[in-house]
Amino acid sequence: MTGVVRADYLVVGAGAAGMAFTDALIDHSAARVALVDRRHGVGGHWLDPYPFVRLHQASAFYGVASTLLGRGRLQHRGPETGLHERADSAEICSYYSHILTDRMIESDRVEFFPNCEYLPEREIVSRVSGQHLEISPECRIVDARYLSPDIPAKVPAPFDVGAGTTVIPVGELALIDEAPGQYVIVGSGKTASDACIWLLNHGVDAGNILWVRPREPWMLNRAALQPNPTVFFGMVADIMEEAGSAATLDELFLRLEDANIMIRIDRSVTPTMAKTPTLAMWELELLRTIEHVVRLGHVRRVEPGRIILDGGSVTTAQNALVVHCAASGLKYRPLIPLWGRSAITLQPIRAGFPCFGAALAGYVEATRDDDTEKNRLCPASPYPNSLAEWAAMNLLGTRASMSFGSEPDIKAWADNVAINPAALPPAQERTPELQDVLARLKVQMPRGLEGLARLS
Repeated sequence: MTGVVRADYLVVGAGAAGMAFTDALIDHSAARVALVDRRHGVGGHWLDPYPFVRLHQASAFYGVASTLLGRGRLQHRGPETGLHERADSAEICSYYSHILTDRMIESDRVEFFPNCEYLPEREIVSRVSGQHLEISPECRIVDARYLSPDIPAKVPAPFDVGAGTTVIPVGELALIDEAPGQYVIVGSGKTASDACIWLLNHGVDAGNILWVRPREPWMLNRAALQPNPTVFFGMVADIMEEAGSAATLDELFLRLEDANIMIRIDRSVTPTMAKTPTLAMWELELLRTIEHVVRLGHVRRVEPGRIILDGGSVTTAQNALVVHCAASGLKYRPLIPLWGRSAITLQPIRAGFPCFGAALAGYVEATRDDDTEKNRLCPASPYPNSLAEWAAMNLLGTRASMSFGSEPDIKAWADNVAINPAALPPAQERTPELQDVLARLKVQMPRGLEGLARLS
C-alpha cells in the first residue's frame, strides 16, 4: 500500500446516481466524501454517448438536487414548442464537471479519484499508475454502480457477425462518410428510436431503413411528463383511475393510450415491452413512416445479404450497414435494501427518476442514524421491462413516496428540489386547476393502488 483514503464515505461511481447522492449528502451534513470512477471524469455513461443523444425527459428532472440542469425554460421553437428543454450530452457533461469543481471540490470535503478501480478488499487502484490506496476502516462504501447501464459504445453487439458484414455501434452513425445500400437498426428501445429519427432527419428515405424490433415497446407521451405539478399529478391521477378499472394489463395500457399518456409506434401490434421512455408526437410520426419492421425475435447472426433471427431469417442489401442499438440500458437486478451491512446500494425509490432517488438517499443518510428506519422510509423500486413490471414499479414507487413523504422534513426538502417530479408548491400558491387535480388523485389513489397490485 502506498497511501490511505481518509473519508466518511467512498462513493463508487461518479455517474448520475453517485453525483446526486454526494451532492445531497454534503449539503446536509459535514461528511467528507471520496468519489471514485474508472472513467476520466464525472458523468458516467454521458462521457461515452452517441453524438445526437439528448435526455428523453425534461432537463429539470435530471442531475443533482442543489443545482438546476439548464434554465428551466420552455422550448419556443421547433416541434416541441411548449415542452420543457432537454439537455444534450455536451451540456450534461459540462454540468457535472461544474458540479464537481465549483461545488464539491470547492467545499473541501470531496476528493475525486478518476481512472481508478474499486476493489472489494477496500482499496482503490489507479488504472493509469497502478498505485493502490487503502480505504480507512471507518469509511462507509456507497455502491452507485449496481444498476449502471450498458451502452453500445462499450459492449459488443449481442450476435455473431459474418465476414464481410459491417456492424457499428450507434455512436458511429454520425461518422460515416458514404451512404450504405440499407440501414439495419437493431433494437427496440430509445436508442434505436433515436437512431431512426436521426437518419430520417438527415434525409434518409424511410424505405432504406430496416428496423429489427425484437419486442414492441410502449412509450410515454413526453407532453404528459413535464415539470408542472398540474400536468404531472394529472397524469398520476389518470393512471390510478385507469388502473382501478382495467381488468387486464393490456386493457390498462390501451386505456392510458386513449388518455394520451402511453403511445406505441404500431397501433396494430400489442406491445409486450414497457420500459416507457418518453417520446414526442413529432418523433412518433417520423417512426411510423418506417414500414420495413422485422419482428422475428432477437438477432442471432448477420451476414452479407441476410439476418438470422430467433424466428427465421430476412434478406438485406449486400452492403447493408447494421447499427447496434441493443445494449442493456436498464438493468434488472434483484431489489435489495439500500442500506446493507457492507454498503449503501443506490437504486430508484419512487417510480423511476433515479437522480431523485439517489439524492433522497443522500438526504436521508445525512439526517437519520438508524439504517432500519432509513430502509423503511426509502424502499427500493424496480426498473420496468414488462407490463407487469411497470405496474409493480408504480405500485412500489407510490408506496415509497407515501413512506418518505410522511416525514415533514423530507417532504419540505423534496418539494424544493427540481429533480423531484412530484414537488408541490405551498398550499397558498396552488392554482385552482392543481387543487382540482390533487382532489381527483386523492379519490382515485386507493382503488388505483389496489388495481396495480392486482395487475402486477
